[in-house]
Amino acid sequence: MMRKTTFSSLVVGIALAVPLAQAKERIALKSVSVTFPQSKNSLPDGPGLATVQSNCLSCHSAGMILVQPPMPQTAWAAEVAKMRNVYKAPVDEKDVPTIVRYLAAVKGPK
Repeated sequence: MMRKTTFSSLVVGIALAVPLAQAKERIALKSVSVTFPQSKNSLPDGPGLATVQSNCLSCHSAGMILVQPPMPQTAWAAEVAKMRNVYKAPVDEKDVPTIVRYLAAVKGPK
């Protein structure tokens, strides 16, 4: 098994080295700046607004949150779980219930 892995590593190394050796110019990486559009929308006041602002607005605009369809609290809980588990949003577990309650109050079924 070790022999097969070593041989595979050697083949991959050669395959990558040849194009790099033939390159006439060095590849230069550049930093870029991205300007996101500003939203004129703001989230409505309610219990938990500060928690939502500090956790959600770093990735989402208020406008993006406000155009979501009305969903029950269980659906909002699933959305927040998806943001944390799939997209690795840095939301503290203790903030989840507050965020879910706020979203359900603001964007829940009427």
